[in-house]
Amino acid sequence: MSSLPIWMNEHTDLSRRYFLGLGVAATSILANLSRSTAAEQANPELDAAIARLEYLTKPESFGTVERGTPLPYTHPVEKLREVGMTRETWKLEVIADPEAPAKIGFPMSREAGTALDWDGLMKLAERHSVKFLKIMTCNNGGSPLGMGLWEGIPLRTILWLTKPDSDLRRVFYYGYHNDDPKQRFQSSLPVGRVLEDPPGEHPVIVCYKLNGEFLSGKRGGPVRMVVPEAYGFKSVKWLQKIILTNAPYANDTYANGNNDVDSWMKTFARFVSHPATIKAGQPIPVTGLTQVGISGLKKVQYLLQPADQSHPADDPYFTTADWQDATILAPPKAWGGGIAEGKLPTGVLGFDAESRQPDRWPLRYTLAHWAVLIPAVPSGKYHLRCRTIDSNDVAQPMPRPFAKSGRNSIQQVDLNVG
Repeated sequence: MSSLPIWMNEHTDLSRRYFLGLGVAATSILANLSRSTAAEQANPELDAAIARLEYLTKPESFGTVERGTPLPYTHPVEKLREVGMTRETWKLEVIADPEAPAKIGFPMSREAGTALDWDGLMKLAERHSVKFLKIMTCNNGGSPLGMGLWEGIPLRTILWLTKPDSDLRRVFYYGYHNDDPKQRFQSSLPVGRVLEDPPGEHPVIVCYKLNGEFLSGKRGGPVRMVVPEAYGFKSVKWLQKIILTNAPYANDTYANGNNDVDSWMKTFARFVSHPATIKAGQPIPVTGLTQVGISGLKKVQYLLQPADQSHPADDPYFTTADWQDATILAPPKAWGGGIAEGKLPTGVLGFDAESRQPDRWPLRYTLAHWAVLIPAVPSGKYHLRCRTIDSNDVAQPMPRPFAKSGRNSIQQVDLNVG
């Protein structure tokens, strides 16, 4: 467990405490369960314990992928002010690409004194701010970095300020990565995605808050991009420049590492809490999380097999194995993440305005917890695996099992029973 991000270790500690908190009486009840999950039983102790799992990640507990030498937010305060890394001095340029210019009527530039400043951004926020839940994940990471409530202005709102006319096919953007141009990290989107949201999708936002608080430098503040359906490299930190271009191709820095720069987030399951050893005759308590990607989530399943059990060589994804269903947990009563009283604010996209409950569950591009109490098994060494079944009835890691477009391999852990 030591290799997990800090925020996942917190989930692990919470889940460990809830299973320990069940006590002897609860254990005797759970030991008699058949092949169903503990969460499905009428067991108030288990329900209360699961409710203690924290859903949103505290900003300081996010896993972090950073670039910059030195890291941009670590400069002295005077340098941060000089380069626009404070709210008081931040400015955002939105201009045409000099190499393949889009036709726009009102370039927003520092040179012309028309760049958007913090006060201007907050003025736009009075009318246009939006909030939504999104899990942040690195394209090549094995586990999510954290789950947040993000707030900002739709990028299209700012784009329209430039009065675009024609020859606009893509938008690319980058942040401050020190004064060395070789350190620049940029990403891009087709302009259609910026201007119009497919049904059920959230807008791409110029983001300034996480979990109700202004972004810290470590989290990409004062302002960053957040692209709801994409991996983290699209949500560029320390945003300062947006380029409107007539070029028809992506020009993301991340492509240099042989990465798929147009990949939607994938659906996959990971373990959070599981015993490494357990006595024979005892049920096996397991909790986990899922990243819910573009194809949604229908089921989470587990597979427990003796370590010496052979498996067909032509079935690398265990499609013929005896997978069993776990329970996808309901939305939390307290959302955590440092939000006051654990309550989400009103106006979160995808949530009912009055009840503040999600319109459906699980939500795409978010986190969902799952749990199962596996019936007791004989002494021996076992492999424990988990996977998802998406809304199209496709089992992880399909339909996109390839690396460099988001990792979604089937996780395996070892279990000793004796």
